[in-house]
Amino acid sequence: MTVGLAACGGSSLEERGGAAGSGEPSGAAGGGTVVVGSAGFTESQILAELYAQVLADAGYRTSIRTVENRELYQPSLEKGEIDVVPEYAATLAEFLNAKVNGPKAPQEKPVASSDVTATVAALKKLAEPRGLKVLPAGRAVDQNAFAVSREFAARNKLRTLSDLGRSKVKVKIAAGDECTVRPFCAPGLESRYGIDVTGVDPKGVGTPQAKQAVKDGVDQLVLTTTTDATLDAFGLVILEDDKKLQNADNVLPVVNARDAGSPEIAAALGKITKTLTTADLVELNRKVDAERAKPVDVAKEYLGEKGLLRR
Repeated sequence: MTVGLAACGGSSLEERGGAAGSGEPSGAAGGGTVVVGSAGFTESQILAELYAQVLADAGYRTSIRTVENRELYQPSLEKGEIDVVPEYAATLAEFLNAKVNGPKAPQEKPVASSDVTATVAALKKLAEPRGLKVLPAGRAVDQNAFAVSREFAARNKLRTLSDLGRSKVKVKIAAGDECTVRPFCAPGLESRYGIDVTGVDPKGVGTPQAKQAVKDGVDQLVLTTTTDATLDAFGLVILEDDKKLQNADNVLPVVNARDAGSPEIAAALGKITKTLTTADLVELNRKVDAERAKPVDVAKEYLGEKGLLRR
């Protein structure tokens, strides 16, 4: 996403294999084998498991390859070393915008916006010449968000960022130090919402330290994400981005068009896209991060609960 969370992760390269049913399905690399890519953070690992398990249920032999970040796995997707990756519409659009039009393009001529339809259309124009097929986006969104303590929200009657602007309450933001200049952060809050930002406390994006600072009242606002599963534990609530400051980082599958561009693969992955919500992602993240469940297990449980597995 804009702050880079969707590209973070560990430094290892791991691969987990899973056998599908018998037979030789067509439309995937290796005569029925699909390699699902994952970045090294919880949510990407869960999404990769969801993709791999629905594809296995559809008869493909699947494996998951965990790669450190987008800079590494995206070229592998283009080469066909990886067949499908769970992605975020706006983030990938601007990543490819920078690759195609230069590193300054995302700031000087951005292609992503809060409009998911327009963002996905722009992404397709950049992705298709690179041999990538962008599948439809779903309702699940992982994008930047701002949270306050429940007490602060109740005291100032806050539900939206517009409410915070109208309240004229001064706020200090717990975030990365880049928040002072990034348009989605302090400058955007000031220009679009009229929020009185007195400064940025550089405790990082969505870190425990940043959230603790807001809980303790040291800071009033924390930059996090819409699928942060630990907000309840800190007594925090997200204020609605009612004027659409943030870009449309809806979750969607991106596949290698040559090796995994079949209608059968699109149909299998589409079951996840149509079902998954932002609230679902929060709960899945919580089970892994707070309850220490394994991504493979929470994915299997979710698919079973939603009736997305035939077997």
